[in-house]
Amino acid sequence: MRDQVLWRKIGRIADRLADCLDIDAERALDILYNSRTYTLLANPDSGLQLQSDAYILADLLHELEAGETGTSPMFHLDSSLPIR
Repeated sequence: MRDQVLWRKIGRIADRLADCLDIDAERALDILYNSRTYTLLANPDSGLQLQSDAYILADLLHELEAGETGTSPMFHLDSSLPIR
């Protein structure tokens, strides 16, 4: 049951990331899965699973802006983008 809830949460976050950055869902999932944020999200001991989707998305966007992910983004993050 917990895995299904986490799977849906990951899907929602990837969907919101795709909307926010105007990229396709596959690219959004790639970014998410290669991030420090995902590593924390996959670990129930981190407590990140208990946070809202918006909180996790903001953390991921901050990580991307700081260039801390394992991906090389093909976009520049605009800090004025709203987090929906």
